Amino acid sequence: MGNIGDVVTFNELKWDTDFFGVNSAKAILHRPLTSNEWNELKARFEDFQFISIENKNSESINAQMIGKDTTAFLVDVNIQFMKKLVGPKELPKNVTIHQSLKRNDQITEIADFQFSKFTEDSELAKRDGDQVYRQWLINAFEKPDKFYALSKGENGDINGFVLYSYSDNACVIELIAVSQKETKGGIGTSLFKAVENVAYKRGCSEIRVGTQVRNMGAINFYHKVGCKQVGCHQVYHLWSL
Repeated sequence: MGNIGDVVTFNELKWDTDFFGVNSAKAILHRPLTSNEWNELKARFEDFQFISIENKNSESINAQMIGKDTTAFLVDVNIQFMKKLVGPKELPKNVTIHQSLKRNDQITEIADFQFSKFTEDSELAKRDGDQVYRQWLINAFEKPDKFYALSKGENGDINGFVLYSYSDNACVIELIAVSQKETKGGIGTSLFKAVENVAYKRGCSEIRVGTQVRNMGAINFYHKVGCKQVGCHQVYHLWSL
């Protein structure tokens, strides 16, 4: 990004380009932009058909410029949570931890996420946006840097999972889901405790996870397991088709 590289992170999105069939990029705005910085960024937009703009901390100056100067629309407000790890947790008996897990269709069948910017944006929805999370899980199978915590019921079937990875000194929860048939058995809490346990033993100092502002169930869950909100980021989609 030239002289605004410390203000904006701008990357082409190869996976999104291939999956959705449109030339895609992402801009992360780390702080309020000046007029010159904003104009330089806008010039980059012209090379792409789809751009995801993440306005860190929902800065009002950036939101005003996006709304005034583009046709971008707000598709998501991402709430970031963090929990400090202060000691090992007991590994629940019904949860197992797996690295480089082989593909398991029971996992992808559970992954029915009600809230998704990939389906709430009609342009992404008609480009198989409802398959993004399923593909995300499939891509994580057999990868040495991806880990699954799996919960199994009495019949041996998987009834919940967490997909997570490690970044610097943090454990990052990428996706978490519990079977809709068993949503009140404490499965989510057991899975979270299991990830806490292995992350602490690995030497991590914190767990990080994000969810959409409209996903009240997830927000309440993360508060329940001891997480604190540490971020609130607007996500805009800009199309030029």
